[in-house]
Amino acid sequence: MKNIFLVGMPSSGKSTLGKRLARQLGYRFVDTDKLVIQQEGGRSINDIFRTDGETYFREVENRVLRTIQPDSRLVVATGGGMPCFHDNMAYIKTAGFSIFLDVSPEQLLERMQRHSQDDRPLFKRQDPTLLENLRQKYTDRRNFYLQADLTVSGETAVEELGRQIEPYLQS
Repeated sequence: MKNIFLVGMPSSGKSTLGKRLARQLGYRFVDTDKLVIQQEGGRSINDIFRTDGETYFREVENRVLRTIQPDSRLVVATGGGMPCFHDNMAYIKTAGFSIFLDVSPEQLLERMQRHSQDDRPLFKRQDPTLLENLRQKYTDRRNFYLQADLTVSGETAVEELGRQIEPYLQS
């Protein structure tokens, strides 16, 4: 059965929805951010960005993505920027079925402000320009995300999403 890759901005619900979807489908759930942390000996993503920079982080992320084999019955929550570097979106499309969780920058801001941890290196909760930064990143990344096989609202219920993608998983 095909892997399912969830793409979208940070706080779009990839991990939350991904865990529920994996349970519903009988798949395993994988979060590429967690795999990067594991690959880097437990260092946080913020620490990787701070000490080695975004370029290094994107290279590690790329290597981690390519360890995911097609047809492994995985629901994969990708990092927000992952589809935008190293032809990762092309790999995602060959390794499974991709879903863009489309959430407005305004909703992302609300979610980030409710989130207890400030663990997003490109988006700091207390930054007065956070909404402006989210809007710019959303605009910059949207064309990559729109290459996904399916686009859904980040508010889509997992049961509805499961029904929508079921025909694609059989092919």
